[in-house]
Amino acid sequence: MDLLKRLSEAAGIPGYEAPVRAIVAEALEGHVDSMEVDALGNLIAHKAGEGPVVVIAGHMDEIGFLVRHIDDKTGFLRLEPLGGFDPITLVAQRVHVHTESGDLIGMIGRKATHMLTPEERKKALALKDLAVDLGLPADTVKDRVAIGDTVTLKQDFLEFGDIVSGKALDDRLGIYIGIEAVKRAVNPTCDIYFVGTTQEEVGLRGARVAGQALNPDIGIALDVTIAADTPGVPPQHQVTQLGKGVAIKLKDSASISHPGMVKAMRTLAQEKEISYQIEILPRGGTDASGLQLANDGAAVITLSIPTRYVHSVIETAHKDDIEATIALLAAFLERAGRIDLAE
Repeated sequence: MDLLKRLSEAAGIPGYEAPVRAIVAEALEGHVDSMEVDALGNLIAHKAGEGPVVVIAGHMDEIGFLVRHIDDKTGFLRLEPLGGFDPITLVAQRVHVHTESGDLIGMIGRKATHMLTPEERKKALALKDLAVDLGLPADTVKDRVAIGDTVTLKQDFLEFGDIVSGKALDDRLGIYIGIEAVKRAVNPTCDIYFVGTTQEEVGLRGARVAGQALNPDIGIALDVTIAADTPGVPPQHQVTQLGKGVAIKLKDSASISHPGMVKAMRTLAQEKEISYQIEILPRGGTDASGLQLANDGAAVITLSIPTRYVHSVIETAHKDDIEATIALLAAFLERAGRIDLAE
């Protein structure tokens, strides 16, 4: 899990994925035939083979911020989000502010609860109400921080019991699984491209460009999905559950999985005795949408990793589900050239 730890703790908001890309390239060295970086920053790794062109996509970016304002008197920073946040998850968190002269640590706070009026207590929290405190004089902040500097949440990756937890498991888990499956697949029957995509959190942009360039026959997105198996959520709204296996997606709000791909994945999982669950996600999308619409279209599916507390710094996944996803993807790569996707 050392690779997953490095991926989780690396900084890489949309458009600024270079630190993550370097880790991915290092991990794939010697396991693929070539690697290149396109104009959007996608890392495209090719493992040449005979058979259908299979593009596997996991996004390298995490939700984060840009500095948009520095207060002249206090030095407090105001933030511009890149990706979707629930502001309540940001209160009392630490952040890294990535500057040209090095990283600074800051705190996101709000007015002390003792000072809140009854009206303020009732008001929904908004990102505009929050600021980053660097604990430095305003002049020092203005000397060291520039408008547009990137900001990421600060959190250690933890492995305990059967679970892992940390920031940016969305979608460093998908990246980790893709790397491990490409390495594990024995005698694949397809032509494999593994793409670490960029800017997924702001509109699936990297996948769209990669899909157009690579023209896949089959597209497989690797991403987290909601595991709402927590207190207060009825079973019909849980989407997936931790520890129940890889989630084979039927649909989300951005793509509908190809029925032939769903059947192939279910059949393989049953044959290989890989634990799986079926996922219908009512809101959200993955890189499968970008790959699906490339050129004349592709047969796509998303293999999802059930994850609790998505888009927070305590995203949590089960080791068994991670292993099940790796095993199913590797098995598919070995079988891809012999699968009939006719509906």
